[in-house]
Amino acid sequence: QVQLVESGGGLVQAGGSLRLSCAGSGRTFRTYAMGWFRQAPGKERDFVAAISWSGGSTEYADSVKGRFTISRDSAKGTVYLQMNSLKPEDTAVYYCAARGTAFAQMSRTRSDFGSWGQGTQVTVSS
Repeated sequence: QVQLVESGGGLVQAGGSLRLSCAGSGRTFRTYAMGWFRQAPGKERDFVAAISWSGGSTEYADSVKGRFTISRDSAKGTVYLQMNSLKPEDTAVYYCAARGTAFAQMSRTRSDFGSWGQGTQVTVSS
């Protein structure tokens, strides 16, 4: 399994920006498709964005499309989530996750991901 550690969360005003980072351990990190999910209080953990293991393909939830950008730097073993034009409804704990199988395709399905970080809180004030 891949060990994942998120950072970069915090408190920001509506319309502001944050960049989340997810550092992965192990030389095989670059072979895993990655995803970001978020969970608001009392709600399920929802898909936000995904990136292929090569970094050549990305997918986004409709609610963040055009505002969030996922990217990866495999040399650094890190995946990023750039969040712009933040809204109060973006408030949640954000989790990064790695697919359970190396070289697997991107997925929006939570159960397809085998490794999860501890999460980082993002709070957007109105």
